Amino acid sequence: MKYLAIGAGGTGGSIGAFMTEANKDITVIARGKHLEAIQNNGLKMETTLKGNYTVYPIKALDMEHYHEQPDVIFNCVKSYSLQDTIPFIKRVAHKETIIIPILNIYGTGGRMQKLLPELLVTDGCIYVAAEIKTPGTILQTGDIFRVVYGVRKPEEYRPVLEQVASDLLDSGITGIVSDDIRRDALQKFSYVSPMAACGVYYDVNAGAAQQEGIVRDMFVALIGEINSLAQAMGIHFMVDIVETNLKILDSLSPAASTSMQRDIKQGKNSEIDGLIFEVVRMGREYGVHLPTYEMIARELGSKQ
Repeated sequence: MKYLAIGAGGTGGSIGAFMTEANKDITVIARGKHLEAIQNNGLKMETTLKGNYTVYPIKALDMEHYHEQPDVIFNCVKSYSLQDTIPFIKRVAHKETIIIPILNIYGTGGRMQKLLPELLVTDGCIYVAAEIKTPGTILQTGDIFRVVYGVRKPEEYRPVLEQVASDLLDSGITGIVSDDIRRDALQKFSYVSPMAACGVYYDVNAGAAQQEGIVRDMFVALIGEINSLAQAMGIHFMVDIVETNLKILDSLSPAASTSMQRDIKQGKNSEIDGLIFEVVRMGREYGVHLPTYEMIARELGSKQ
């Protein structure tokens, strides 16, 4: 199996490092100083799972210089860069290539499928707390590393999806082929969206939400609103998502933050539209009142 990870940040870089260490054939797509550092010195990993180490050599290229045909593509870019990956995927994919998007934004796979009608695009999500610390270095700040993916229609299922899960497991990553990816992707979204909303609204890291108080209370309220939205969408979670998400939150380093917060602080493009404003739009679509999300959207929207 030949793998490609588009994006070598916290998600794609971590997947690339772990799978390379397990002798899987994977290339990561990176750019700029990050790519240069990886090519020259390898990818340095600072992790709570495996300690600190360097993966060298690791296959790393930019889009222009990648000419292989991967069997599986993990699309790990931010939502605002998604459109830029479509022509590249069309160029390098063969007819059986499977694309697994693991972006933060709910429903990404369905949107990509419309742009890539000749290929199979699953939906997916990832649980990992990781970011680029410096060019060529990935910092992981939690013990969870899990990739969940699956097809939206039963007739789209392919046995090769199980091989992907096996290769991930070999690499120290929990790979799960979901039997209901709408549910499982929304469950992940029910963590990352409230965490991003709390973080940017109060300008705090995970530590503030790990303590009893207004930040944690807002986090719980936002999860509850996602749960109400899920019910209106006909999605029923198999777990108590408040309890599950609090466990994830409490497992993180207190210094952990969301990529949306970091991007906003650095004056970069951010995923605020998909993580916050889109939730309000979904509430209107399904007739669900989301008072906390609506309040945050008003406050943040006035600053855009």
